[in-house]
Amino acid sequence: MGTTLEVIGLKKYFNVANGGLLHAVDDVSFKIERGETLGIVGESGCGKSTLGRTILRLHEPTAGKVICDGMDICSFDKEEMRQMRKEMQIIFQDPYASLNPRFTISQIIEEPLKLHNIYKTAAERREKVEELMALTGLSKRMYNMYPHEFDGGRRQRVVIARALSLNPKFIICDEPVSALDVSVQAQIINLMMELQEKLGLTYVFISHDMSVIKHISTNIGVMYLGQMIEKASKNEIFKHPLHPYTIALLSAIPSVNIREKKEKIILKGEIGSPVNPKPGCRFAPRCPFATEQCRKENPVFREVQPDHFVACHRVDEMLAGKLQFPGRS
Repeated sequence: MGTTLEVIGLKKYFNVANGGLLHAVDDVSFKIERGETLGIVGESGCGKSTLGRTILRLHEPTAGKVICDGMDICSFDKEEMRQMRKEMQIIFQDPYASLNPRFTISQIIEEPLKLHNIYKTAAERREKVEELMALTGLSKRMYNMYPHEFDGGRRQRVVIARALSLNPKFIICDEPVSALDVSVQAQIINLMMELQEKLGLTYVFISHDMSVIKHISTNIGVMYLGQMIEKASKNEIFKHPLHPYTIALLSAIPSVNIREKKEKIILKGEIGSPVNPKPGCRFAPRCPFATEQCRKENPVFREVQPDHFVACHRVDEMLAGKLQFPGRS
């Protein structure tokens, strides 16, 4: 299929009080093949959204490379990046906050077409807007309506239509359903999957909800305090998780089967700080398997099985079945 996006050693640090550096994204690397979805999951504050925005250069990266179609966009100047925006778009978490309340939805969807001079006449732009509305399930009668007249699901459809207006190849989906009701979430996720199949889109889908990630993703990357600690195919992550944090995360997924006896893993210890982090595994303070090496040396994010990457000093023991969470058989 070919690689649409490759991220190499991407870092994004923010200055904080007293001269500290917040390591929001710290040395993250991965590849996404064309037409696939990489789900990025982790608890709040792990750097998921910052990663997505840094890939698009909405935040300027501190270091690293973002290779899109063989070109490192981190080296692009303002005009080159403006042209690249046609290929790379974003769907934000809060649809209402990301829409101009003074614009009708047709004006919102049409705006990127005007900015990039895609069509010469208003009639051509109107035809394209109506096509995008139909594609995303918005009827023609809504053409001159405003965002406040819609519910959350329809607003998100407007955001999706706007993202598709420039025919992008790649879309960052920054928790696009977390602000919606559960029934509406399913509609939006199914719409996005249909559009992906129809248009050949590539997604980075960011979420804290493992059930949503499981439904839409091809591969899954797990983040913790700014670092990617495990990445593998969806089936591999759910059947054979290897990092202790991933195992604990999966144990917290609610089950609809009342007969299933599922034991949740309760992690103890303090969550570390991403500000001027000390050497060592960032999960070590909460990990029941942490050793002195874990507390002193950063684990390497490496391929331990085909297409299964893990950053853990004790992953070989986990693979051999020698490690078990306390109280679990």
